[in-house]
Amino acid sequence: QVKIHLSGYIFLLKAELNNIVYSLTAFLAKNKVQSLNLSLISLSSEYRGLVKHTGGCHCGAVRFEVWASADLHVFNCNCSICTKKQNRHFIVPASRFKLLKGADNLTTYTFNTHRAQHTFCKTCGVQSFYTPRSNPDGYGIAPHCLDDGTVQSIVTEDINGKEWEKAVKEHKSIRDMSKP
Repeated sequence: QVKIHLSGYIFLLKAELNNIVYSLTAFLAKNKVQSLNLSLISLSSEYRGLVKHTGGCHCGAVRFEVWASADLHVFNCNCSICTKKQNRHFIVPASRFKLLKGADNLTTYTFNTHRAQHTFCKTCGVQSFYTPRSNPDGYGIAPHCLDDGTVQSIVTEDINGKEWEKAVKEHKSIRDMSKP
């Protein structure tokens, strides 16, 4: 059964909460709030060795930033939807993703288990990021939707999405990629 969520309320709530946490953390760091030094230290160490990538959809209505390595580990999945969309993506924790604009311009498509949230721009149809079934606590980012200048290299790994349960169970690190 195919199900289309035009509202995307769950995604919007998740994105907005991430934006609030991100903004609060930046404010506290800027104002050198002393009572939260431990959380600020752990947050700053989470970003060590990472670069800030920016990107978005084709028409520019959706924009985001994501903290990830300059050397990307990209999955090339052969499941039904990834094959049709040519959905190559790398995975990041939700805490390293920030939607800059376009929450109201996103819509969501789900199918099968309805765990993956395939978000895309209502105007141009581009999926620049989504919530993968394998990592519902993170985001799958399309490297081809990143702005030029921050990616140093891309290593692509094929994953057998036609046998999704088996592939994810046997993969040694995919579930950990959405953990800070």
